[in-house]
Amino acid sequence: MTDPASKAFYLTTPIYYVNDAPHIGHAYTTTAGDVLTRWHRQRGEQVWFLTGVDEHGTKVQRAAETGEVTPQQWVDRLVEESWQPVLATVDAANDDFIRTTEPRHGERVQRFWEVVRENGYVYSSLYEGPYCVGCEEFKLPGDLLDGEGEYGGQKVCPVHGRPVEQLAEENWFFRLSAFQDRLIAHYEAHPEAVQPRSAYNEVMSFIRQGLTDISMSRSSVSWGIPLPWDNDQVIYVWFDALLNYATAVGYGADPDSVDGRRFAECWPPDVNLVGKDILRFHAVYWPAMLMAADLELPRKVFAHGWLLVGGEKMSKSKLTGIAPEQIIDHFGSDAFRYYFLRAIQFGQDGSFSWEDMSARYTAELANGLGNLAARATAMVGKYCDGSLPAAHDFTAAEHEIAAALAETAEVADRAFGAIDFSVGIVAVKEFVDRVNGYVTEQEPWALAKDEANRARLDVVLYTICESLRAIAVLYNPLMPKAMSSLWQQLGAGGELGPIADQRIADVARWGQLPPGTHVVKGESLFPRLDDAS
Repeated sequence: MTDPASKAFYLTTPIYYVNDAPHIGHAYTTTAGDVLTRWHRQRGEQVWFLTGVDEHGTKVQRAAETGEVTPQQWVDRLVEESWQPVLATVDAANDDFIRTTEPRHGERVQRFWEVVRENGYVYSSLYEGPYCVGCEEFKLPGDLLDGEGEYGGQKVCPVHGRPVEQLAEENWFFRLSAFQDRLIAHYEAHPEAVQPRSAYNEVMSFIRQGLTDISMSRSSVSWGIPLPWDNDQVIYVWFDALLNYATAVGYGADPDSVDGRRFAECWPPDVNLVGKDILRFHAVYWPAMLMAADLELPRKVFAHGWLLVGGEKMSKSKLTGIAPEQIIDHFGSDAFRYYFLRAIQFGQDGSFSWEDMSARYTAELANGLGNLAARATAMVGKYCDGSLPAAHDFTAAEHEIAAALAETAEVADRAFGAIDFSVGIVAVKEFVDRVNGYVTEQEPWALAKDEANRARLDVVLYTICESLRAIAVLYNPLMPKAMSSLWQQLGAGGELGPIADQRIADVARWGQLPPGTHVVKGESLFPRLDDAS
């Protein structure tokens, strides 16, 4: 067992399939992982955040053939031009990026399957049955739908709506059936290991229906990792890809090496973030594989919902795939991160519309937090020559703000810890609204008209800026660019250090901004948008 005292918070996204360019569904998962790991960093925890790409399999091989290039050339171009740049586009601060074509991955995948074979969970047999190239998945008969229209009389994949292929190959099989009872026992003992609850119920229902052994190799595909004991076969793409979570942090490395120490610090994953369409792979096949190799299981698999556009799941094949930069070029990366985690309850399906995002941007960011920051810094500049005033004689109004901050920090920390982004974000938003209400009630512009109100004006301005200090910290994992700007406008960087070093547990301690701090009105945190869409 891993020593909890030395354990890093280890979070993974799925590794994304590189047969095409990324859309906002991919960026959504990466953003969620990034926000959650930034939050844990601001808790003061050691963190490791992994993302990457899956480059093997039939889809890639066929796409490369169509493009008249080698599979390696195909994936190199897509990774360099599309998949790695999108990380910068959404401001992801990942610690590692794994590619399944890397030697470190391939060698460790082979080592893993050698262990599983030695443990008696691999055997050779004939595979006959349906296969969906789009899913890269062997389908069960009950998974398929009756085709309609041009596909009438055929069985089609429910995800892609296209006919499956019938395969007959001599393959190697993984004894999945051997782990049915162990998986049930594990999940009954650890119901938190699959979330949300709807995902847990789906997984348990599938396992209890009975697990059958599954082909873990392919003989009709050449683009993959060769089986170490059978050069005529490559490892089935999912049984290669799932292992990235272990290979990237040093599975199989010398325990005294850098990679070996990282594996000891990181394993097992604390959170495997996945889309609900790949839940079965991550909550059934993946833990069974780990059991077969005598490894600890992930502590949590969290399956988020689909992003829908016009009622359709985000998909290149259905022309609903929107590139992240189409949205970020207009709204900015902070607003992208805010909207998708604020407007959609993580774990449920959610619809995206340009109009809804524009309305929330204007109301909650530009007119809400942005306006609060602009007014506060402008008033300190105008009434105090840019020097944060000292505050004395706080009234009930200020004590209420301080108490509300303490409650906000507690609610937000609990929500983010439970991967309930929208609840945490709304808690902070409501505190922003409360401070805006405080400004309206106290009318500092009116107080400034009479020198007799100077002491009261100082209290009000300090309260607003101290509230903004806390808001900047609480929102920093979500909107790092805007909050870094706010931090500097408040003069907090020179007094309190980098915003990323501020701790969530300490954020509600009142009075951290020292009097005399130089406050400067900077550029708008959330500029007004033009009407173009």
